[in-house]
Parts: sequence; structure tokens; C-alpha cells
Amino acid sequence: MRPKIGFALGSGGARGWTQIGILEALASYGIVPDVVCGTSIGALVGAAFVTGKLAALKTRIESFSRRDVAAMFDVCLTTGGLIEGRRIESFLEGMDISGAIESLDIGYGAVATELRSGREIWLRSGPIGRAVRASISIPGILSPAKYDNEWLVDGGVVNPVPVSLARAMGADIVIAVRVNTSAPEPEIVRGDEETRAKAPPPMSDLRIPQWLSEAVNPVLERLLRASPEHPSYFEVLSNSLDIMEDRITRMRLAGDPPEVLLRPVLGDMTWLDFHRAKELIATGWACAEAAKPVIADICGIKQRA
Repeated sequence: MRPKIGFALGSGGARGWTQIGILEALASYGIVPDVVCGTSIGALVGAAFVTGKLAALKTRIESFSRRDVAAMFDVCLTTGGLIEGRRIESFLEGMDISGAIESLDIGYGAVATELRSGREIWLRSGPIGRAVRASISIPGILSPAKYDNEWLVDGGVVNPVPVSLARAMGADIVIAVRVNTSAPEPEIVRGDEETRAKAPPPMSDLRIPQWLSEAVNPVLERLLRASPEHPSYFEVLSNSLDIMEDRITRMRLAGDPPEVLLRPVLGDMTWLDFHRAKELIATGWACAEAAKPVIADICGIKQRA
């Protein structure tokens, strides 16, 4: 009997669009997963895959403009986040990413975090759209989701790359994708008498794009705006979440490493660059292509000439 293959798709905002290219590449190699698990944007991409809507999602997001992205920001400061999320919910409904998880031909699970207790929640039954909405609820940005009388927030708070969930659902071989940081691994540069790590990018390189701060609701624009002396609220929150998820991911993967870990080269692509879907999808495909020999060997498939 062949080993069960699981995909573990990670969190990372817009950078998660790379996972569409990766899934397309894996499908072209003849790799069919038995289990697909996702956290945050990975939960969304994974849900589109298992419901047969990946091609439709790709077509839709490739046409995203900066204005389309800004239109998703329905500011409401009384719902536990800057963004209420109704427009995002409407987007998911429009993509017809729906149906009961139990009825799917491929096993599916999404990761969320229980706000009251901090427990990691595995969503493996019920409406798949509800599971996605809970998993993408970025703390302080997108309002929490009510789920069975509990408030849930983004799964990236506890498990950014859900290898453990894929294994719990029976996967023998896990192909994981990590996209929750655009910063490169530390580059070691050897000098005459010392070894030093490459410095991280300055805060000015991590700031919210000017186009977004000019296009959104005036209330949100003030929160996006940085002063010459201080970073903005949004910068502090988004970069802090990036740092937190990076550290959590390192610890989780060290304790439960996948058989294959794909990490696309993201360059200057940020978690807000939803309008750069074509570039991100192509980056994902290139990442999978570079790892094709390893993937083929581990999954036991013959490479096509």
C-alpha cells in the first residue's frame, strides 16, 4: 500500500498565493494528496484545492488590483479587529468555497486558535467556509470568528505550518510550505577574523505600501501613517506578528519536521501584496520545480522527461 501524502500549507498573508503555484506544480508531477491542511492563507488555498476551486481562485486573484485589495478593508473598530471581515466572507462565498468538510474526497483540516484559552483548534468538520474564516482571523487586524460559542483567531498564533495536523490525519509523507516571512535565512559572511550574520532589513523597508495608505478608509489611513520619529500602529502590529510566527514556526518544525519543506524565495513581496498574485504564483511554481528531484524521490514517482 502506498504511503499517504499530506500537504501542510502555511500562513503568511498574500505570500500564501505562492502555494497555488506549488499545488499546480505538484499536480503536474502526478502527486495527489490524501490530506490537505492549512493555516490562515494556507487554509484558504487548501480549501480551494480540495473543493475543486483552485483554478477559479487563481483566475480571480490574478485580476486583483490595488483598488480591489483596498476594497476588502471594511474598517470597524468595535468587532475585535480593524477589519470586520464581511467583504472577505463575501469573497469566499463568491468563489463558492463551500460544503461540508466531511463530504470531501480529500481529507481537510484548518488550524485556528481559541482566544480565551490559547488552545490550538483543529477544524475538521462542518462548513469549510466557516473553518477558513476562523483560520484567517489575524489578531488585531481581522475580527475574530465565533465558532461553537468560542471566539477563534488566526491559527498562525500557535501553528503556522500545520505539519502536526497532517500527521494526525494519517499522512506518512508531509510536504510543507513555509511563507510566513519574507526575510532570508541568516547569511554567513566570513571575514578575515570574524563571522557575522547579515543584518535584517531596516524598519523603513518593512512599512505599509504607500498605495494602500492612500486608498483605504481615512480612519485606517491614520493608523497606517508613520511619523518621522515612530512607526505606525499597523507597522508595529504586522512586523511583530511576522517575528512571532517566524519564531513559532522554527520551534514547531524543529520538533516535527516534514519530509519536504518548500520555502519560496519571496524577495520584496510582503504579506499585503495581494495584487501581485501572478508573480507570487510563478514564484511558487519555480520553488516546486527546483525541489522536483527531491519530491519525486521521497514520494516515489517517476520524473517525466
